[in-house]
Amino acid sequence: MVVAALLAAAGLAWWNGRDRLPEHLAVGNGRIEAEIVHVAAKYPGRVIEVRVQEGDSVEAGQVVALMDSRELKADLARAEARVAQASEDRAEAAAQIVEKRSLLRYADREFDRAVSLLRSGHATEERVDERRADRDSLAAGLRAAEARQAAAARAEEAAAAEVEGVRARLDDTVLKAPRPGRVQYRLAEPGEVLAAGGRVLTVADLTDITMTIFLPTAEAGRLAIGSEARIVLNAAPGYVFPARVGFVADTAQFTPREVETRSERDKLMFRVKLRVAPDLLRQYQDRVKPGLPGEAYVLLTPDGVWPEDLAVRLPPVAR
Repeated sequence: MVVAALLAAAGLAWWNGRDRLPEHLAVGNGRIEAEIVHVAAKYPGRVIEVRVQEGDSVEAGQVVALMDSRELKADLARAEARVAQASEDRAEAAAQIVEKRSLLRYADREFDRAVSLLRSGHATEERVDERRADRDSLAAGLRAAEARQAAAARAEEAAAAEVEGVRARLDDTVLKAPRPGRVQYRLAEPGEVLAAGGRVLTVADLTDITMTIFLPTAEAGRLAIGSEARIVLNAAPGYVFPARVGFVADTAQFTPREVETRSERDKLMFRVKLRVAPDLLRQYQDRVKPGLPGEAYVLLTPDGVWPEDLAVRLPPVAR
């Protein structure tokens, strides 16, 4: 009973605090949230090295871990050898084409001479047949050489594509931070074998900070995307951080059991997400701590004025 009384008193004080706000302001409780990204292995493999610790700051594109790449390097060497072999086969076929075209031109002339001699009575049918056979044989050899050249070219293209594929997989063994931020969790250690998609690190992007609050129907309905907001953290009540409304849910997040009456409908709560400007966050990146609770105040009208106690007050920038 004592606990229930204390909770009721706290709730009453909170609602009374809301009632003391100007009509153009609304307030909600929330926690600082950072955009979380995971650095994970794209393919199964063994972790060779993890270069950062929990709490370290990382930049976008920074190498943070390495996966075992020995097998892929062997695959790359084999694929590159196939490219070289196909290139040699194509060059050999090209040389044969040049040779057979030259011989075919000579065979064509020999056949024409044999036909001419046959007409003048200085050659036999047998000689003409021999020259025709030579010409046809060389023509067939030329077509075969051209086919070998085309096959070698396709084999070279396939091997080159395989090289590119292996190189891409090799690149994926070098794990990089996709965003700037701070390492929150180191989830794998050198020597561990991970499945495809196995996480190595969790990084919080400290330039993408939001706070989610819930507002009742009457207040959420008056709120506009881009409206000004203020955040006051419980850990630093002397500072007021500026923010803006970035999202208002189009459906209620939770409702009472009965919603037949207007008084009950007004208790429907809508999720509102506030976003802090990245330029401001970069100045205080070392001080941003996701998870800190606080209160957020939002303007419900575009011409509303902030009271003096909610004027922006920022901590000094560390030098």
